[in-house]
Amino acid sequence: MSSVAFTLRPESVLDDEAIERLHERAFGPGRYARTAFRLREGHGPEAGSQPSRFSFSAHVGTFLVGSVRLSPITAGAVPALMLGPLTVDPSFEGVGIGAALMRRALGAAQEAGETLVLLVGDEPYYRRFGFAVIPEGQLVLPGPVNPKRFLGVELADGALARARGPVRARQDHQP
Repeated sequence: MSSVAFTLRPESVLDDEAIERLHERAFGPGRYARTAFRLREGHGPEAGSQPSRFSFSAHVGTFLVGSVRLSPITAGAVPALMLGPLTVDPSFEGVGIGAALMRRALGAAQEAGETLVLLVGDEPYYRRFGFAVIPEGQLVLPGPVNPKRFLGVELADGALARARGPVRARQDHQP
C-alpha cells in the first residue's frame, strides 16, 4: 500500500470497542501483563470514562485503523505521560499512520505544557520522534522491562534530568 487517505481525531468513548479489538489483534491477551499496561490501569477506557486529551484515533472512512494513548504518570516527582499503546491495523502499516498519530499526541502534550513522555518500545522506531534510552537506574518501572526498551523524550529542557525514582500512575490528573 503506497498511500491512503486517513483522518486523525481525538479519541472518543465511541471508539472504545474498536480500539480494544485493534489492541487484541495487535498484542493478544498478554498485553495485560505488560509493565506499561499496569501504569495505564485506571486511565483507560473504562465504562463511562473519558479518554485522555492526549489520545487520538486514525480512521480510513468510518474504519478505525490506528490509536495512540498517553496516560498521566509521575517519573519520580516529575509529572509526565506514558505513551502507549501506539497501534496500527496490520493492513494499514507502512503508510504513515503511526507517525502521524505520534506527532499529533506529542504536539498536543507539548501544547498543554507537559514536559516528559516515557514509553517501553523499540528505540530504532521511536528515535525519529526524539526518544532515547533512559539511563539505567534513573527511573524504576513497576515491573520487569528490558532497560534498552525504556525510552523518554523531553518536551521541555531538563525534564528528564529532574526525573529520578519510581514511575507511577498520576492519581490527581484530570483527562
